[in-house]
Amino acid sequence: MKRKRVIFLSALIAGLLIGIIITSRFNLSPTIDADTEKITVKRGAADNSSGQYYADSLEGSFIRVAEEVGPAVVSISTEHVARIRGGMYESPFGRDEFFDRFFRDFFSEMPEREFTQFGLGSGAIIDKSGYILTNEHVIRDADKITVTLTDGREFEGKIRGKDERSDLAVIEIEADDLPIVRLGDSDKARIGQWAIAIGNPFGYTVQSSKPTLTVGVVSALDRSIPVSMGRGRDYSGLIQTDAAINPGNSGGPLVNIKGEMIGINVAIFSTTGGYQGVGFAIPINAAKEILNALIEGRKVLYGWLGVSVQDIDDTLAGYFSLPDKEGVIIAKVVPDSPAQTGGLKEGDVVRRFDGEKVKDLKSLLQIVSRTEVGKNVTIRVVRDKKEIPVSVKIGERPTETGDIRQEPASEKIWRGLEISNITAEIVSSYRIGQMSGIIVTNTESGSPAQEAGIKPGDTIDMINNKPVNNADEYYSIVSSTKGDALIRTSRGFTVIKEPKSD
Repeated sequence: MKRKRVIFLSALIAGLLIGIIITSRFNLSPTIDADTEKITVKRGAADNSSGQYYADSLEGSFIRVAEEVGPAVVSISTEHVARIRGGMYESPFGRDEFFDRFFRDFFSEMPEREFTQFGLGSGAIIDKSGYILTNEHVIRDADKITVTLTDGREFEGKIRGKDERSDLAVIEIEADDLPIVRLGDSDKARIGQWAIAIGNPFGYTVQSSKPTLTVGVVSALDRSIPVSMGRGRDYSGLIQTDAAINPGNSGGPLVNIKGEMIGINVAIFSTTGGYQGVGFAIPINAAKEILNALIEGRKVLYGWLGVSVQDIDDTLAGYFSLPDKEGVIIAKVVPDSPAQTGGLKEGDVVRRFDGEKVKDLKSLLQIVSRTEVGKNVTIRVVRDKKEIPVSVKIGERPTETGDIRQEPASEKIWRGLEISNITAEIVSSYRIGQMSGIIVTNTESGSPAQEAGIKPGDTIDMINNKPVNNADEYYSIVSSTKGDALIRTSRGFTVIKEPKSD
């Protein structure tokens, strides 16, 4: 009996041992399995403070940004009273100028009519005492500004300062201890990082003081919108994002996942007027440079050199014997400008400005723009294939003028160019701002002129640094021109190469 009991106990113990071994072998323990899941989640995620975050708290990060930043985002509504003279007489067939004059003659002038234009935008509270950063175009021409906080309170907004060129403005409301948006560092923005837009799109339709949050990424950096599309404003160095930006978002903040403001939402690129995944924001660091001036109500001054410049391509780099394509070539010097006073000349290649390397046209514009007005700077230029220093005192940027376009008429041919004198009729008809030089009327297909990028309508006023005032001077110069020729057109410098057989 004893023996049977011993055998039974031995078999039981052996069975238990085998069961433990099998369970361990195939990882069947619930406790171990749960721990493994936790470890897997943590390995696939990361910590927010170092650019990492836990995967299971990403949603929480967006919620935190909404809760922290949302209360500091305001809705800005504007009213502008426009006045127009009474409309024309409306006949059953539409407006009729004859009957309009008839009724004016007999019933005197029609009275002016008033109508109110409404606008809507967003803004970010940047100071507890009530300073709000927004776009200049949001409050432009406003007769009345109403600021609505997320809790529904409304305040009259007063303009502290505005600057059309940067499209930035600061307005003030009389309130204390307000929530604020923390300003970040837009220079640290990277393509692919989270970008969160907060604002009040379609505010009148939604009828809510609560802001809308949309999420995307930083799609691109250092984007520019052409001056013609920006209506004279300097939209350069913009942050591009696919976070949905719609009408009414203008002036609202673009923040990173930490809730720091890295940009001011300003524009969308759209073929329909609606969101298409391409939005732009002004970098917050650009706003920081002029923020004090805006708050203090001072005029924002921008440095001005007084030159028209163009980038350097491979052909120009070869012509000037440059080691690379860095720098810009001065196409024109504005009369009585700081550049002319300082001794800069057309055809100079600017390589360094006040110690900073000039990479291209965009970099020079940015450097000059932020240079203090009245400061004496040293500009290093290549002239006659030698690098020399030129000292210039930076002036204040004047109001910009519009572009000039040209066109028309004909004569003889040199390297594929057909040209004509500029006549008074052409100046009047096509609003050309010059009487000197010649107009290109045609370029032959496949000719050196066409390969150089010269087009009909371009004007030419210099060849190989020799001025061209009319067709006679043009033909005199080209008749003795050998080798590649440096041509200055209305769009800048280019090189017309010598054909293989002339």
